[in-house]
Amino acid sequence: MRYLTFRDLQAKLGCRGRTTIYRDIELGRLPKPVKIGARLYWKEADIDATLEALAE
Repeated sequence: MRYLTFRDLQAKLGCRGRTTIYRDIELGRLPKPVKIGARLYWKEADIDATLEALAE
């Protein structure tokens, strides 16, 4: 399982802005991050599944 940093997530989503990404998380359009230590990470498989579902 691979985890994405915020910058990785941003790149995967086409360089979307921080505010837009966090708004999408609040609205349930993107999965919530996992906190590891003091940092937030996103499961790449969850992001890929979300993007596939949105593309359909």
